[in-house]
Amino acid sequence: MSLPERKAVPEAHQWDLTSLYASASEWTEEFAHFENAAHEVSAFRSTLKESAQKTGEAFRCCLELSRVAERLYTYAHLLSDSDTSDPEHQACLEKATNVYTRFATLSSFLVPELLSLDEETLARYLRAPELSALRRMLADIMRYKPHTLSAEEERLIASATEIFGASGRIFSQLSNADLAFPEIEVDGEKKSLSHASFVLFLKNHDRSVRERAFNEYYRVYDQHRNTIAAALAGSVKKDVFLAQTRRYDSALTQALFADNIAPAVYDNLLAAVSRNLEPLHRYYELRRKRLGLNKLRIYDTYVPLVPEVSIRHTYEEAVLLAAEALQPLGPEYVDVLVQGLTHQRWVDRYENKGKRSGAYSSGCFDSYPYILLNYKEDDIGSVFTLLHEAGHSMHSWYSQRSQKFQDYRYSIFVAEVASTFNEQLLMRRLKEKYAGDRKMLAFLVNEQLDDIKATFYRQVMFAEFEKIIHDLAENNKPLTVAVFREVYRELLYKYFGPAVELGEWDDLECLRIPHFYSAFYVYKYATGLAAAISLAAQVMSGDTEPRRRYLDFLKAGASKYPAELLADAGVRITEPAPIEAAVTLFGSLVDELEELTV
Repeated sequence: MSLPERKAVPEAHQWDLTSLYASASEWTEEFAHFENAAHEVSAFRSTLKESAQKTGEAFRCCLELSRVAERLYTYAHLLSDSDTSDPEHQACLEKATNVYTRFATLSSFLVPELLSLDEETLARYLRAPELSALRRMLADIMRYKPHTLSAEEERLIASATEIFGASGRIFSQLSNADLAFPEIEVDGEKKSLSHASFVLFLKNHDRSVRERAFNEYYRVYDQHRNTIAAALAGSVKKDVFLAQTRRYDSALTQALFADNIAPAVYDNLLAAVSRNLEPLHRYYELRRKRLGLNKLRIYDTYVPLVPEVSIRHTYEEAVLLAAEALQPLGPEYVDVLVQGLTHQRWVDRYENKGKRSGAYSSGCFDSYPYILLNYKEDDIGSVFTLLHEAGHSMHSWYSQRSQKFQDYRYSIFVAEVASTFNEQLLMRRLKEKYAGDRKMLAFLVNEQLDDIKATFYRQVMFAEFEKIIHDLAENNKPLTVAVFREVYRELLYKYFGPAVELGEWDDLECLRIPHFYSAFYVYKYATGLAAAISLAAQVMSGDTEPRRRYLDFLKAGASKYPAELLADAGVRITEPAPIEAAVTLFGSLVDELEELTV
């Protein structure tokens, strides 16, 4: 069955972008106005030294313009992602990206000019009542003083923002618009192979289907391996260049600085997981036994171990299940979410030709917290993805209503807590629903294991790969397709263990992960899940205080640094306890699955 064209998708299944602009012409009108208004910030050049009041006026002007730029860009990227092959959508995104870059260039003087002031003046400004609403933001900017360049150097870097993003855009266009995958025959019917359907094929109980889908998928990547490797190398070198230019110790240090996280936290995560791979290896060995194979292949690591069980949810049924699962968070949370997922059309539900793969939550201060899905009714993973992205969207909804513009956009570090928290509640509800059914419980425990494997262990493996390839670049080592594959293959051996036999193309996976173009991002999935496991257990205890703390955490936005926000919510993520708890939970689930599948 072929995918529909975008124009054939029913309106009810598309997101409603009118919360941003009533029409494309309205966007065009605001875009034209913004192009002229963007220059207003230039009037404040060389004025910050005059007074705290002038500094406040300058930053407020910048924030007001940033809010418009964010709105323009959000509309353009959502439109583009709904059909990446539409040239008008691409042109809209190109215009939004370009004007965003030009505005960043125009306003790039603000931070270096502020940081050029002497320490006494900066301290006085922070105490000034006219800057009280900007105090957190300005204090955070001042942390960057050792890594901020001259005004002219900052202008040059800001003007190159679009160039720095070229590697990611090249990969995105190639992966989402240009790669052509063949159809796979399943039970006499030809089905489309795509990014969204790939894992669904890997869950097929017919091993020959899994093998064909895996080989055909990576055959396409193999044909483009050198191009993608060049794009990835360019992205890594960009990270290193910016870190060295801004006088950070490493690209990793630069990436963690915004969250005020020490590199030791990242390194300790990798080390802690490396010491605790035995439960993961034991899980793969259990898989090998239950599937009756001499050796597992990578394409055998996704198929459910309970073939007799099949769960199917329409999108509407998934929304009802979400409402049941999230009851511990209270009526406001549930009511707002259900309205958003249905009548307000936050969600672009199903796959269509040219639509961006995967899933995400995205929006701006003035819009709905939109969700992109490629929902599959016969994949329980789609239900979990819906609740995952709903966690992000509700985080945004609460933050938009509780914080000022400059403090609402929370860090990715804490974002992954809100999303995986929802998955914990969904799993609990499903286990309650099927408490008397051993086969269904086995299926659900299998799903829970695979979720932790994907969100915790797999992301740590990705994080280790990122650390290694950036270290190579920082030591002037070549980054070729052969180097990427060699590094990745060694990590596959390490994380999959002796039960899994690697094939010819398994290491090509390193060329298809879009997150690698946002350096040192993926580790936050692992820390987020560890924190979510702890917080969900507290909220599900029935005590109202943990729920209050958690909802306050969602409302807090970026009003504090991530580790502080999580500590207020009830978990200390910089300490080993949450990581060890996640590992312990995984090991206990392996034991449970082994008993349920005897």
